[in-house]
Amino acid sequence: MNTTATGVTTSVSRRVAAGREQEFLRWTDAGMAMAGTFPGFLGGGWLRAASDPEQYHVVYRFADEHTLAAWTTSPARKVWVGRGTGLAQDTVTHRLTGVEGWFEPQSTLTHAVRVSVPPPRWKQAVTIWLGFFPISLLVAVFVTPRLAPLDVVTRTVVATVLTTPVMVFVVLPFLTARLRRWLHG
Repeated sequence: MNTTATGVTTSVSRRVAAGREQEFLRWTDAGMAMAGTFPGFLGGGWLRAASDPEQYHVVYRFADEHTLAAWTTSPARKVWVGRGTGLAQDTVTHRLTGVEGWFEPQSTLTHAVRVSVPPPRWKQAVTIWLGFFPISLLVAVFVTPRLAPLDVVTRTVVATVLTTPVMVFVVLPFLTARLRRWLHG
């Protein structure tokens, strides 16, 4: 599988020890900061599971399998992992390439066995377009005219800052839930 062009995202579910949440978050943030010093690191963060306040999902992304492996096998990471002993227990690790994480039901990301494989890339592209077109049209009609005095870079930054969270947190979950049979059929 060629992951060079798409990146590699790793999601690690961790159950935090009782009373050690703040310590866990500091440790996690330190690990993200350290990962940020490695070539190929594209970003990361953590999410708390809505249904279980002791369950966290730590997500990090690297440019490709090679740069991910350089991080995961590094002595610095081993020391960092050692410092986290007793803070949390890893329960599940998933590795995804590209944007298929948007198309993977969240329920399967919190279990040890993946229930389904991501849909074909062309179906992912169609789904993204189905969401992106109306959002882009709305921004072009209602937001962009108000930004006319600004330079093109600033207008583009504002438009993408507005559309990206709407796509990721509203439109794609809405569309993938409704297109699930088609996407996985």
